[in-house]
Amino acid sequence: MNKVILMGRLTRDPEVRYSQGDSQMAIAKYTLAVDRRFQRNNSDGQTADFIGCTAFGKAGEFAEKYFHKGTKICVTGRIQTGSYTNKDGQKVYTTDVIVEEQEFAESKNASQGGGDYSAPAPSAGDGDDGFMNIPGGIDEEVPFG
Repeated sequence: MNKVILMGRLTRDPEVRYSQGDSQMAIAKYTLAVDRRFQRNNSDGQTADFIGCTAFGKAGEFAEKYFHKGTKICVTGRIQTGSYTNKDGQKVYTTDVIVEEQEFAESKNASQGGGDYSAPAPSAGDGDDGFMNIPGGIDEEVPFG
């Protein structure tokens, strides 16, 4: 099975081009900065991975219209590897995520810093069960009880 789920922020606006031929198809390429869950002591200081994603067709058109640098999104897709020879004659290997589903991971207000509540990022020591604590006083906002 080849399935990947990522959540991160766009490092720049998507690059979109259209295929040639009678039925043109949008092809959107973007890079997600995905935070690493844990950091090693001997780490190089990098706290995120930068993962290339490609969305085709309607998903590409959606990315072109609504995604912008800094937008937090969730992507589901599959990993695809490939290679090509660059202009210097060197073989370059690629790894990308082919997007099957994509959606916003926060409200527009939250992405612009206007959200009323921002959940803290979980860390390795936030409790033994791995679940985030729900803040008090929001019982009436929960749609189930």
